[in-house]
Amino acid sequence: MMAHSKDVPIHAIWLAQDDPKKNTAVKLSKRGTIRLHERFTKLPRKGIILEPLCGKVLGPEDHSLLLEDSGALVGLDCSWAQIEESVQQVMKRTRLKARMLPLLLAANPVNWGKPSKLTTAEALAASLYLIGNEKQARDLLSAFSWGEQFFVLNKEPLDAYKNARSSKELVELQFEFFNIERPE
Repeated sequence: MMAHSKDVPIHAIWLAQDDPKKNTAVKLSKRGTIRLHERFTKLPRKGIILEPLCGKVLGPEDHSLLLEDSGALVGLDCSWAQIEESVQQVMKRTRLKARMLPLLLAANPVNWGKPSKLTTAEALAASLYLIGNEKQARDLLSAFSWGEQFFVLNKEPLDAYKNARSSKELVELQFEFFNIERPE
């Protein structure tokens, strides 16, 4: 898959459930890298929202929405402790397509090495990497001392996922990298 030179617009819904001093979306917003929204009415109308409970992985079929159709990538910034209520609250108020990421390991200090416990910044960067915007992904995580470690920790799965030809193939690839049970 080729690299794309066009940056994808990046946004995040901020539900103010975490300490703003440690929040990755708040930090990226202060740097001007993403647009942070506290109100749903200001969200982009077209794009993908990263929602870890939706059951549909961000796959190659979704790339054109972000790369050719000028869709935005939107992170859901909430506490993992309140994820279910947060997802319900947000998904009632948006028409963005919900997608989740395939399994990756967190590199942030709070959840280091835990599968899928990514910060908003890690999730956004992983999505950008998967659609071929590796430079934009690396720029995003360069704001954090541990940012490059995310790419080191996940190099093999990220590259395999990026080259998958379908969502089905991408989902299957997870079993090659992570010791998880296959659904029946």
